Amino acid sequence: MTTTDTEEDHIIILGCGIIGLSTAYYLSLSPANTSPITLIDPSPDLFSSASGFAGGFIAKDWFSPALTPLGALSFAEHARLAAENNGKEKWGYTPSTCISYVHHHDGSKQQKRGDDWLRSGTSRVNAAPAETGDGEGRRPVWLRKKEGDKVEVISEEGTTAQVDPRRLCEWLLGEVRRRGGRVLQPAKATGLVRDDATGEVKGVVVRDLKDGSEEVLKGNRIVITAGAWTPKVFKTLFPGAKVEMKIGSLAGHSIVVRTPVWETAGEKKECHAVFTTHEKNFCPEMFSRLGGGGEIYFAGLNDSTLEVQDPEKGKAKPLQQQRGLLREAVADIIADGDGGLEVVRESLCFRPVTEWGAPIVSRIMEEDLGIAAGAGGVWVAAGHGPWGIAMSLGTGVVMAEMVSENEPSVDVGGLGYPGI
Repeated sequence: MTTTDTEEDHIIILGCGIIGLSTAYYLSLSPANTSPITLIDPSPDLFSSASGFAGGFIAKDWFSPALTPLGALSFAEHARLAAENNGKEKWGYTPSTCISYVHHHDGSKQQKRGDDWLRSGTSRVNAAPAETGDGEGRRPVWLRKKEGDKVEVISEEGTTAQVDPRRLCEWLLGEVRRRGGRVLQPAKATGLVRDDATGEVKGVVVRDLKDGSEEVLKGNRIVITAGAWTPKVFKTLFPGAKVEMKIGSLAGHSIVVRTPVWETAGEKKECHAVFTTHEKNFCPEMFSRLGGGGEIYFAGLNDSTLEVQDPEKGKAKPLQQQRGLLREAVADIIADGDGGLEVVRESLCFRPVTEWGAPIVSRIMEEDLGIAAGAGGVWVAAGHGPWGIAMSLGTGVVMAEMVSENEPSVDVGGLGYPGI
């Protein structure tokens, strides 16, 4: 076993998804932080789950009271970073208009609101504002027009937007590396390194998953941002902990298609987030994206029972039945302009969720970890559910502040962990 060639203590971030990268990015900007930053990720392909395959919908105020300050901070950061770094071109940042698509199913007389699922809490709980307005003038050009249907605007101006999460992650990673951060991948932390006399944490053992070699990475500040795999990582490092990371998974299938109707919509394209229902008893959500030649992201098939795939195996494969359902719904809802729909990508990702509906964004104290107190600390940021992309930058801000022993910009006291 080797030791890293520096005597400096690293800030060790376990998980190189959008939450880990956001944390690393803001740490790299902090003048108070002079420690090297190292991210560790077991996947052979970065961004092979939610950080690469989520929808990228972001909102300012669609959150519960405990999350509202963090949501507003994150929304502002998304806008600021995009304005200062040409985010429109680099990762497709653009304001969006949210639409409820109301229509008949199978010729029935009963209309179903497109945002019924939002209102009933079957997915993004109590998300959309109650007020709606006629949206016919804001109808997406790529949404099929059917007899008796209508569209309603369910967002206020300036409160929702859209990004391509993979492209945002790639930009964040580039910025972190430009400032000296590094990524060990595919690799995983297999245990702690402790001081023989005091028991204090001094680093982690890192295994290279390509050749099986191990090294000791020095560092007493550990941040776990491993998404749906956070419980496994936590248990590996802290088997004697008094608390559990009670984070499950909400698996989501998605498909990205390209339609000439959206591609040729003109220079002043308006991006939309459209929420609707489908006769096969699921609730599609779709987001038009800038760049990519007319791409529409289409999802809504969620499953909380699907087993989380080991990230060491790489990208998960979508299930055949779900692929068929999404393709059928896409053909029924998205206009092709007689030019045909091109399937760009079909994906399955695992979004980390907690049973109480709020993420864990917190330091975990040594007495709860079952280890000796000392300098440094351990933090967890995971469980954001369908709001991981929306909450990413704000989470990165407050995590960087906590790791740097500064007061968080917003109150995240309600985002602790249960079980004490």
